[in-house]
Amino acid sequence: MKKLVIAAFALVIVALGLVNIDWNRLGKEALYVQVGTATNVEETTLESGDVVRRYEYTMPALTKDGDSQTVTFTAAKELRSGAYLKLYVKDQDVITSYDEVTVADIPKAAREQL
Repeated sequence: MKKLVIAAFALVIVALGLVNIDWNRLGKEALYVQVGTATNVEETTLESGDVVRRYEYTMPALTKDGDSQTVTFTAAKELRSGAYLKLYVKDQDVITSYDEVTVADIPKAAREQL
């Protein structure tokens, strides 16, 4: 009986851990950008009359080694101009998520290129 309670407790802990994992960031490569202005804003009017905006950004991004590539991604809000972002990338061109970071969080090779 004691082993069953321990196993159930361990299963609950593992399940809670899996729920809190951000699958959009896990195992993805990182690119670094400095935000400029949105290159396109798409507006959609809902039946309620509310307007939803989607901001598209196209800009050069840097790998941790300082190699450059152009990326396009969208955000639900207008991003702060001049902010540094860490983009999470899968399949070399699909941005799954992003985090705002400080200059100190950017690898040295990429930081020198920004």
